Amino acid sequence: MGSIVEYPTNGTTGSGYFAPADGGGPGVVVIQEWWGLVPHITDVCDRFAEAGFTALAPDLYHGDSVPNTEPDEAGKLMMALNVRQAAKDLSGAVAFLQTSGAVSTAGVGVIGFCMGGGLALVLACEQPEAVQACAPFYGLIPWEGAEPDWSKLGAKVRGQYAENDDYFGPPAVAGLQAKLDAAGKDASFTIHSGAHHAFFNDTRPEVYDADAAQQAWDATLDFFRSELK
Repeated sequence: MGSIVEYPTNGTTGSGYFAPADGGGPGVVVIQEWWGLVPHITDVCDRFAEAGFTALAPDLYHGDSVPNTEPDEAGKLMMALNVRQAAKDLSGAVAFLQTSGAVSTAGVGVIGFCMGGGLALVLACEQPEAVQACAPFYGLIPWEGAEPDWSKLGAKVRGQYAENDDYFGPPAVAGLQAKLDAAGKDASFTIHSGAHHAFFNDTRPEVYDADAAQQAWDATLDFFRSELK
């Protein structure tokens, strides 16, 4: 349904998978897991387009990706990611959406998975005028010093997390909730009972949870439809 597009990012060029809704729709930035811009992420964009949204997934690894059977290699790519460049790529993606002619709202939503969930929160703090709704799925910020200034967050946050998550489990979610509460932000996180990290990724049968995934997807669509007007 979608296609690869290029867009300017602060003097350089970024690229990503662009899936516009028929007739246009609210804009959504979709941020990859540590595997890269893989078919699961492009499929999420296509699902958003089918639901009436215009989605763009930036390629933060600039052409690199690894199969989801190679977590060690994925971890190397993630830790080598230049977070400042990633922030530029994400800001460029927002600007592309807003000027694409395929977006029906001034503000956009952002959703991200694992590493991308953390970057979704970073983008919401970097672009508070543009990002109106933020939906991190089991999101974590793995880079030292990359935690954003929560006081700059303007979007509502509705996150989806897993009970059995070895990377960012319920205690870590509670800590993030406390930080956002202290900053006076409108944020809430659903913890899916029995689910594991990456429960939304249907290309990974060892962790995919169809019920939790559907609940999280439906809640996120409702959230974006409510906030992106």
